[in-house]
Amino acid sequence: MSDNYHTRLNAAGIRPSVQRVAVYAYLCEHPVHPTVDTVYSALAPDYPTLSKTTIYNTLKLFEGKKLVQSIKIEDDKLRYDADTTPHLHFKCERCGRVFDIFADRDLSSYILKCSDLLPEGFFMKKIQTNIWGMCADCVKEQADRT
Repeated sequence: MSDNYHTRLNAAGIRPSVQRVAVYAYLCEHPVHPTVDTVYSALAPDYPTLSKTTIYNTLKLFEGKKLVQSIKIEDDKLRYDADTTPHLHFKCERCGRVFDIFADRDLSSYILKCSDLLPEGFFMKKIQTNIWGMCADCVKEQADRT
């Protein structure tokens, strides 16, 4: 699996250092939309020379090369997602988990409608839509309590 991550990084024009491969592998294998702190906490025990600054800079590099996307679903922190295909994000306000929501056909028409809303001469580069509420597990848990 590690060879696959090396290949992807090389294809994006990124030198696949041990730490970069570890960060990218973590994002791909843990689609939990982690923060820099989450990635650091997960990888630091196995990579003692790893710093939060290195992770932050690595994620910015990956984002610049379109290997990951950052999502802002909270006021105070960025999360990162290795799935760069068009999709929405849902954050459960109860448990805090973030879920990917895929709706290919409907999402494409939604993006076109948003683009059509722009004033003449504007160019849309990126769209990010977030939804907040309660996930199915939390809804069930709350219903079981009542």
